[in-house]
Parts: sequence; C-alpha cells; structure tokens
Amino acid sequence: MNVPGAPLLFMAGAFLLVIIALCLVGVRRMQLRRALGTIDASISSAGNRWRMGVCRYQESELEWFRLLSLSPRPHLRMVRSAIVLVGRRTPTEAERTRVPPDVVIVTLDYRGEEVRLAMKFGAYAGLSSWLEAGPVVGIGTWR
Repeated sequence: MNVPGAPLLFMAGAFLLVIIALCLVGVRRMQLRRALGTIDASISSAGNRWRMGVCRYQESELEWFRLLSLSPRPHLRMVRSAIVLVGRRTPTEAERTRVPPDVVIVTLDYRGEEVRLAMKFGAYAGLSSWLEAGPVVGIGTWR
C-alpha cells in the first residue's frame, strides 16, 4: 500500500528525533555544569585533533566528558596522583582556529603520555591549585 504522505511523515519523525537528541545533549551539559568543580576544556592527546568537552574534578580523579554525547560516563579519567603539570602556553596560529578564543594550552603528562587541555586562564589556575593541593605520592594516603 502506497501512502502519499509517507515520505513527509518519515522526514517529520526524523526531524523530531534530531530535536529530542539535541535537547538531551543540552540537558546533559547543564547537569554536568551544575556540579561543582566543572570547567569547559577542549582536549588533545598524542597529537590527535582537538575535541570539545567538560572537565570535572573529583577527589582523586580528573574526568573529561565529550560535549556532544549522551553518555553519562566520562570519556577519559586521569588519576590525580599520576598527573604532572608540565606547563602552559598560548595557542599557536594553527591551533587558534581549533580551540575557543582566549584560552591557554595546558600541557599535562599522564603516565608518560602528553595530554593537552585548552581552557580559560581562571580554569587553569583552578586546575593547578587542585593538583598542588593533593598529597605527595608516597606520603599520606589517598582517601
């Protein structure tokens, strides 16, 4: 049976699914940003491309969530005691088109792998304070 409005009905359904998915991504981002210790940060590891996301500080981990995802789980987790802050710099000309404006590129060493985060300077100050406030490895205990 050939229904004359079937293609239009199919396109309307597909459009509705796209709108629902975008709303869910927006709600997820609002939930992530509502929690304390979250910052907007793009990430690049091992020379890969820049990916936009949200970082969240936990007691003993730094979690990174993809911006355009519906997953409630972090895409990357870094143990606080294994993160070494190497330094910060301004974006290169090639990076300026790939990262948000007015950011600093923070270089971290995580278990021998270079991880770069692009974040606002205030977020960098918070990250460096969070790393420095942790106990020294081998002295004290992690809770």
